[in-house]
Amino acid sequence: MGEPARDDEPLRIVVADDHPVYRDGLAMLLDSVPGISVVGAAADGEAAVALALEQQPDVVVMDVQMPGIDGIEATRRVTSASPSVGVVVLTMSEDDGTVFAAVRAGARGYLLKGADQEEVVRAVTTVASGGAVFGAALARRIADFFAGGPSGPETAFPQLTAREREVLDLVAAGRSNAQIAAALYLSPKTVRNNVSNVLAKLQVTDRAQAIVRARDAGLGR
Repeated sequence: MGEPARDDEPLRIVVADDHPVYRDGLAMLLDSVPGISVVGAAADGEAAVALALEQQPDVVVMDVQMPGIDGIEATRRVTSASPSVGVVVLTMSEDDGTVFAAVRAGARGYLLKGADQEEVVRAVTTVASGGAVFGAALARRIADFFAGGPSGPETAFPQLTAREREVLDLVAAGRSNAQIAAALYLSPKTVRNNVSNVLAKLQVTDRAQAIVRARDAGLGR
């Protein structure tokens, strides 16, 4: 983990959002706060990852919806490469399932777009000091998710989406793509795409290897 910022050093922040007016406004707002310095702004996920890895800021404020790689994948890349960088995701809605996915990708908090200056500053400083910032509804979902313990099948492969996990579970149970499509009410093409994504994310070359990995983690039973 990175060392916490000393009292005489400002918190270093990167802002990532594809809307220039919102991005510039948020950067100006944060930069105007004593003790906070915005060291970069990014307009898409790729740029956000590059900037975060280059600058090693205390916190990245990351929009969930961005072109190219979205805020969730960008969060995953930043937190896996630099665990000391805290990520706060920006979202339009507290109930947005993508926020939960971002948390699973390593985000340590979220902000609703439209939050006032005090909330934004509090979230950034809390995450910079190693804390987490979640609303009550999301905190309950996180607690439920981890209730099964860190080694259960529910928490295996956090890089997969909920849909990809369902598909992998059925692959591990020996189902064909056609059977998976029927079971999940998906088109065969969607299932094929999901299986391809799973193989890529698990970094395995074929279905058999994926089955072994999944069954070791308790899926497919």
